[in-house]
Amino acid sequence: MTIDSSAQPLILGGAQTPRAALSQLPPLALYIHIPWCVRKCPYCDFNSHAASPVLPEEEYVDALLADLDQDLPAVYGRELSSIFFGGGTPSLFSAQALGRLLKGVEQRIPFAHDIEITLEANPGTFEQEKFTAYRALGINRLSIGIQSFQEEKLKALGRIHNGDEAVRAAGMARQAGFDNFNLDLMHGLPDQSLDDALSDLRQAIAMKPTHLSWYQLTLEPNTVFWNQPPTLPEDDTLWDIQEAGQALLAEHGYAQYEVSAYAQPGRAARHNLNYWSFGDFIGIGAGAHGKLSHPDGRIVRTWKTRLPKDYLNPAKNFKAGEKDLSNEELPFEFLMNALRLTEGVEARLYPERTGLPLESLAEGRRDAEQSGLLQVEPSRLAATPRGQLFLNDLLQKFLS
Repeated sequence: MTIDSSAQPLILGGAQTPRAALSQLPPLALYIHIPWCVRKCPYCDFNSHAASPVLPEEEYVDALLADLDQDLPAVYGRELSSIFFGGGTPSLFSAQALGRLLKGVEQRIPFAHDIEITLEANPGTFEQEKFTAYRALGINRLSIGIQSFQEEKLKALGRIHNGDEAVRAAGMARQAGFDNFNLDLMHGLPDQSLDDALSDLRQAIAMKPTHLSWYQLTLEPNTVFWNQPPTLPEDDTLWDIQEAGQALLAEHGYAQYEVSAYAQPGRAARHNLNYWSFGDFIGIGAGAHGKLSHPDGRIVRTWKTRLPKDYLNPAKNFKAGEKDLSNEELPFEFLMNALRLTEGVEARLYPERTGLPLESLAEGRRDAEQSGLLQVEPSRLAATPRGQLFLNDLLQKFLS
């Protein structure tokens, strides 16, 4: 969608500050949150809730489409480049419910001809017939939550599947017609050794996924693990796991393109790349977040009602809040995403996506380059290997 590129002043925070109108809006994605799980994992800080025996599928799909209707005026004339079903465990929903939802979405917003549609799934919810039906709906990518193949590690993480089910899940995905799937794998697990971690990684690689999300377990507030912390590996072991694991992934053709994302050539997650390059996304569902750019230069973040019972209550609003990003916030907001990418982004993307001149980063950029955290490369914004390790320190350079 191309629009008028003339610059205009905006009134933000009570003061007049110049921000150019956006000459072209970024790609648009849709995130759909399904908040139910079979059981809440002790490390999970996502908006997920233990499911009752019967899920309110019909009511929730109705609510999702009504929620989307309220966001439509901000995206008229645009098309969706990707859709991501996250959770929770979206694969708890039937193919019939997801099919009605996808049909309703496409009736409201056109799909790009090569749209990527990802569904998160856990091995404990895999059924061959169900996943074949998902593929027939046009869902063309799976993200399978393995976490580990080792029984004692899975038990410690509160997972409902075992290692054999994890292996079978990948085979069932292929048999259902999915030639593009991600495996989620964690390291730094309770009492995990280097050999344990590499064994998990080798088994995942042997399943030949097109993409691997390999990330370290962290203890997050408001989780069981935060209140009752398990014994995690020492820092030296964590460092050894990280180095050896990255070498193993590279050896097998998985290129690291983000802090914890590795992909075969051409198989990077397009939906997540859109997030990290400061693209736009609608968020629908309980607790979903969104970010939308407007032709006049405004960039607005939104968040939806968090509890499923409130989200399904007709007397309550879907939208819990929204915030216009100020000029002072934009450098940090843009870079906290872009600098997660190992190759960063082209520098021209900053003015294109924010409406602010590249010079607005000049002071922080000089400081970060002198500290060895940002590459000295005029045409790109990219962290150095050291900057990737100390990303929080790097981002602090750009706080107003």
